[in-house]
Amino acid sequence: MSVSGGDLTGCSVLIYDLEGNHLSDTIVTDFDKNSVRIEVEEMPAALGQGTECMMLIMMSPTPFEFHGRVIKEGTKTAIALFKGHEKESRGATRYRVDHTATIEYLVCNSRAYPLHTPLEVSVMNISKSGVRFKTPFYAMTDGDRFQIRLKISGGEKQLIADVTNHTDVQTDKSEYGCRFLIGK
Repeated sequence: MSVSGGDLTGCSVLIYDLEGNHLSDTIVTDFDKNSVRIEVEEMPAALGQGTECMMLIMMSPTPFEFHGRVIKEGTKTAIALFKGHEKESRGATRYRVDHTATIEYLVCNSRAYPLHTPLEVSVMNISKSGVRFKTPFYAMTDGDRFQIRLKISGGEKQLIADVTNHTDVQTDKSEYGCRFLIGK
């Protein structure tokens, strides 16, 4: 399994049980690349020895998805990482979240242009390939590219995405499905 060649230490991680229930937002405090396991700042109480979980680790340029199993080594508790099986036909498991994010820049030809008034959005779910959020009013159209700043435990993560679909759920509310872009 590849971890994109990087160190996961310091990355924010969203932890879920196998049914997709959100357990914790925490930070990777140690990463052992040889045994492919992580230690986290705050292990969810619901995860005991041998329990499996799903994680979305906020790496650059896009989040990375892992499945894991809790292991105990002496006094330390860690999560051994392994590649999970996709549970959705769409190709990437969606993880429910209840976070806010801010869109401050539109992106065109690899240049970021600041919005006069940043747009605060409510993130509904996130996957390794994209994000779905809602806004209190109609704000974007399909194909718009932007930089989104997610606020998660351990700090903030900025990602480039573009709108792939939108739905006006009420006259004053819209939902947007967006995909993360790598190197664009």
